[in-house]
Amino acid sequence: MKDFIAVLRRFVPPYKKYLALNIIFNILAAVLTLFSFALIIPILEMLFKIREGVYTFMPLGSASLKDVVVNNFYYYTQESIASYGPATTLALLAALLVVMTALKTGATYLSSYFIIPLRSGIVRDIRNFMYRKITALPIGFFTVERKGDVMARMSGDVAELENSVMASLDMLFKDPVMIVVFLGMMLAISWQLTLFVFILLPLAGLVMGRVGRRLKRTSLENQTQWGVLMSNIEETLGGLRVIKAFNAETKVRSRFERENQRFYRLSNSVARRQTLAHPMSEFLGTTAIAIILWFGGSLILGGHTDMTAPKFIYYMVIFYSIINPAKDLSKAMYAIQKGLASMTRIDAILNAENPIKDPDDPAPLPDGPAGIRLEGVSFSYDDGATEVLRDITLDIPAGATVALVGQSGSGKSTLADLIPRFYDPTAGRITIGGRDIRSLRVHDLRSLMGNVNQEAILFNDTIFNNIAFGVENARREDVERAARIANAHDFIMASENGYDTVIGDRGCRLSGGQRQRLSIARAILKNPPLLILDEATSALDSESEALVQEALERLMAHRTTLVIAHRLSTIRNASMICVLSEGRIIEKGTHDELMRPDAPGHYRRLVEMQSAN
Repeated sequence: MKDFIAVLRRFVPPYKKYLALNIIFNILAAVLTLFSFALIIPILEMLFKIREGVYTFMPLGSASLKDVVVNNFYYYTQESIASYGPATTLALLAALLVVMTALKTGATYLSSYFIIPLRSGIVRDIRNFMYRKITALPIGFFTVERKGDVMARMSGDVAELENSVMASLDMLFKDPVMIVVFLGMMLAISWQLTLFVFILLPLAGLVMGRVGRRLKRTSLENQTQWGVLMSNIEETLGGLRVIKAFNAETKVRSRFERENQRFYRLSNSVARRQTLAHPMSEFLGTTAIAIILWFGGSLILGGHTDMTAPKFIYYMVIFYSIINPAKDLSKAMYAIQKGLASMTRIDAILNAENPIKDPDDPAPLPDGPAGIRLEGVSFSYDDGATEVLRDITLDIPAGATVALVGQSGSGKSTLADLIPRFYDPTAGRITIGGRDIRSLRVHDLRSLMGNVNQEAILFNDTIFNNIAFGVENARREDVERAARIANAHDFIMASENGYDTVIGDRGCRLSGGQRQRLSIARAILKNPPLLILDEATSALDSESEALVQEALERLMAHRTTLVIAHRLSTIRNASMICVLSEGRIIEKGTHDELMRPDAPGHYRRLVEMQSAN
């Protein structure tokens, strides 16, 4: 329960108005329920002619409020019998019972009406918080977490939270109010009998609480397994081409079916425990009613209480009316325990630490053209277990083009990722225009840069929106100009709807060269002073490469550029070429300098290997 209250404290405050209205109407519904049940007593007394006597009107203040209300009710009933007869009076009491019930059900509806915006609002807020956190977390977080599992937390876990915890809010704020009000009336009728009830109810609650705690543990395992399934599906969809090419359908099916079978077993366990809530609460409630019938009947038959038979029936009606709220409350507690397991998984994202932080007192961006300098930079994953870069010192003057070459795994892409602070170095520092990049706001730092990657990352949107991505209020003529510079305008105009053509998931309706040229057009429109090109032409055929290379040269003009090159022929004119091996710069210079016979020969060997191929 402590965890649930903590959840409410975090998310309920913006909806306090709805919560207050819900509680007010819940109290009103409980009171009206009591009064509607109270009409049963005079109806029974009239039917069985139990209460006989003459009543006189009592003004307020002449006795206790309870005695005045009860006496005057019987006085008006007596007057009605004298004027209209018993049958008509009975009909009037029955009609009053209907009116009271209508008011009670109306108040009950309004209590639910006002809790709905609170429920839906909290779920909406949690989704927003998760999405904001996912977009704020560094890329390193997603190299550890599976994408499918993150998707499962945003979809399955949030849906579970909505279907369990949030769906239980109405019961949680309504049922305790009903129980407290009903118990108060039961105390007023017979404190001896109600004291006995107070002993029975906690025992029942203790039994249900133990089962509920076990349900939370099983639910956490179940939701974790759902994340494994989602990851499996995401990997299958992403690697479908490879799966089919290697005839691995049977292998991936058996893996999925094995994980799905485990999810099936866990789901059965959770559902069975949750289904246990209703029969257990009904059994315990019926047992309590039987015990109270025996105990209350013994008090009346033994003359140990002044409670009459109609009052005892009214008492039992009230107690029986507590059973349903108690059962709903027990089901709500089971559902909450199940939902809190999902909240634990959601909090793993919401509470994840983001090491890439803005400084408390950010420095302004450098004025004019700015170079990049790396000073003794080292970087490692897994808290130093996997060292990727070692003591890198590199100067990229403003307006220069510096290329990084080397075998796969030498640290080229990691070095490029340090500049926009996708990661922070574990040692050394990086400066732009003489300012440490950690002294700048992350947003400001990245506003200086344009990226074109080996894999053109596009979105299932129009061509216009993909080029204008990240540029507010981009004009049509500016987008077209960027597309022309990127050699993309002709194929765009030849497409179905021109710039309004939707390109499909990740641009699947375009060729590799077309996707890459759209990426370049996007970078041109942003017009950044610093440019990072990560093997932007390595996956293209010769014709597409020529078009993309021409577009890149236009993009690189008058910009400080860091190029990660796979095809060495594309970087012959770079201001400087750096050869990386095992995280270190082992050779650097211009193409001509590195090709000299007296040079160490690492670069020359790479060029000769590519020429031979």
